[in-house]
Amino acid sequence: MKRIAFKMFIHEGFEEEYKKRHIEIWPELKNLLKESGVEDYSIFLDEETNILFGVLICKDEVKYQNLPNQSIMQKWWEYNKDIMQTNDDNSPKSMNLEEIFYLK
Repeated sequence: MKRIAFKMFIHEGFEEEYKKRHIEIWPELKNLLKESGVEDYSIFLDEETNILFGVLICKDEVKYQNLPNQSIMQKWWEYNKDIMQTNDDNSPKSMNLEEIFYLK
């Protein structure tokens, strides 16, 4: 298993909409994430900077790396491109974070 952490960037004024969309996350997307070995996944919002911080546990790195090729994931990105910074393929602009300390 591997712990993965990253940050993403939400547009100012769309914090509540981002929260709403994740409260109402599509069941098929939740299933895809779980089938891809993702568990214990959380996203936190720093309201001062509008930076989102995500952390998850990945049980299968090959399946996890294949998530961007899945149509459900691509539709989710398309759905959220208006509220966050995105790349040309609509994936969220993100930056992986290096783990420095972990107390288990």
